[in-house]
Amino acid sequence: MKAQQDLQRASRMKPWEPVLWLLAFAAPLLFPTHALIVNEIAILGLFAVSLDLVLGYGGIVSLGHAAFFGLGAYVSALFCKHVHPDPHLALLVSMAAAALLGLAASFTILRGTDLTRLMVTLGVALILLELANKLDWLTGGTDGIQGLVFSPVLGRFEFDLAGRTAAYYSLSVLLLLFLVARRIVHSPFGATLKAIRDNRLRAMAIGVPVHARLVAVYTIAAAMAGAAGGLFTQTSGFASLDVFEFHRSADTLLMLVIGGVGWLYGGLAGAVVFKLMQDWISGITQQYWGFWLGLFLVVLVLVGRDRLLKPWTWWRKASAARPPVGAGPLLQDGGGSE
Repeated sequence: MKAQQDLQRASRMKPWEPVLWLLAFAAPLLFPTHALIVNEIAILGLFAVSLDLVLGYGGIVSLGHAAFFGLGAYVSALFCKHVHPDPHLALLVSMAAAALLGLAASFTILRGTDLTRLMVTLGVALILLELANKLDWLTGGTDGIQGLVFSPVLGRFEFDLAGRTAAYYSLSVLLLLFLVARRIVHSPFGATLKAIRDNRLRAMAIGVPVHARLVAVYTIAAAMAGAAGGLFTQTSGFASLDVFEFHRSADTLLMLVIGGVGWLYGGLAGAVVFKLMQDWISGITQQYWGFWLGLFLVVLVLVGRDRLLKPWTWWRKASAARPPVGAGPLLQDGGGSE
């Protein structure tokens, strides 16, 4: 009974959450010249949340999450080109295709060590990348599928060059799927996922269907990643081999490192920081922006996320540890990640 009450309490919206989402939806109006960046952040945020379901709650390490993103992107493009330009139907088909791939791939990651899973997930993405390259009669090969024109969103709002419609469309899909993910992690299903993540053998001993839970969460996460890929194609008007590249999976892992794993808002925070830093640094130096972003990540890991993002907490801890005057120099803490 108490556990059920705790889950219900945790599932309730915090007072700051609606404010945060209102600010997100106000961003395209407050910064009309940056609506395209808002759209990219929403897509990256959805992709990061999908990976967090797998890594932060399921405990499955993946370096090939781009496989589902890329499949969703190409399915949406092919659906628009050969079937119908409706973005809503294309998004649903993209999610269904990615979910089927996730269901099939999930059985390959149930056994073995984390290193085995890393290689298997990476291999799935590389296989799809090679297939997209070889099947040029279908995918366009290295040229990709370009010049896609989708129907207006809800039959009224056309995709404009400024990106405002795209931003609101992506934000709406992000909010809907985020609420689904939030409901999942704060349900008994989510509680069993955390038990599996913390100790798989103990979870099996108490009767948790470990394999079924991991297959389910991997499939759900794949569908969400496919939705992110579909949004990418619909708001950009093209799909290319880049959607399967390794850097997409790696960048999403970096977002979770920045924002925090096992906390859905961590993926969103990481996407915001990552994209804004990428845009700002590449505006200063296009050639070396990766170096400065990497340096920031090194500092983040060495200093600790909580200290870096909450300087007042850092100052309070340092003040509490400071010795009295005349007691000698203060030994510096190495500052590992907390």
